[in-house]
Amino acid sequence: MVTYLRSHIHLEECFSTNDEISTFLHEDESTAVFTFNQTKGRGQYGNKWEVIPNENLAYSIAVIRNKISISGVCLNYYTAIIVRDFLDNMTNVSACIKWPNDIILNGKKVCGILIEKTKKNGNDYFIIGIGINILQKDFSNLPKAGSILSVTGVNIDLITFIQDFHTYFISRIMNIPDEEKILEQYNLHLFKRDAISVFQKNRVRQNGIVKNADNAGYLWIDLENEGLQKFFHKEIEMLY
Repeated sequence: MVTYLRSHIHLEECFSTNDEISTFLHEDESTAVFTFNQTKGRGQYGNKWEVIPNENLAYSIAVIRNKISISGVCLNYYTAIIVRDFLDNMTNVSACIKWPNDIILNGKKVCGILIEKTKKNGNDYFIIGIGINILQKDFSNLPKAGSILSVTGVNIDLITFIQDFHTYFISRIMNIPDEEKILEQYNLHLFKRDAISVFQKNRVRQNGIVKNADNAGYLWIDLENEGLQKFFHKEIEMLY
């Protein structure tokens, strides 16, 4: 079943909103789809994103690439900023961005983002996929994850949430700042920036301090044994 709701399309169930959205693309406008029952979601680099039916949100929006004036890296950062700002304002709980694009509330991951590229009707698109844990309570198999409800105690109507989120996202994506401003805002809210954390690199643990992310997509970390280095996703893991 498909329901059209204020310019975004509600799918009762689907494998992946990032895949399904191609069915609804039009030539001259951005398109968004969402579901509360995604059965085969995926995250960065093939990671699986599990969504419990009617507790969490899977949302994808297709944006024509020639309308985006920033790089793919900065679009990734800016998407994370938009989601962070929305959740921070809605919950009154300070939200952070864990590089490259997870959103953290009270130390728990509540959101993941996946941006892909596709071509249809002669247009190149960015497909921005966002998964947000909203009402889920049981994270016994995912100790680093949480939901808005489990972390903040805020119980939200799902339809109200998606209406507010979609309106907010559209307003922000239509007014993209320059890359310097994006990088500044991203690093301002970077998870555990300037704090000592434990990292694992090549199966070896050591302390380090997150310094900043750069406009090429790298994270700079000052490691206890190796000094300041830059890393791409999956080259190093923050343990705690």
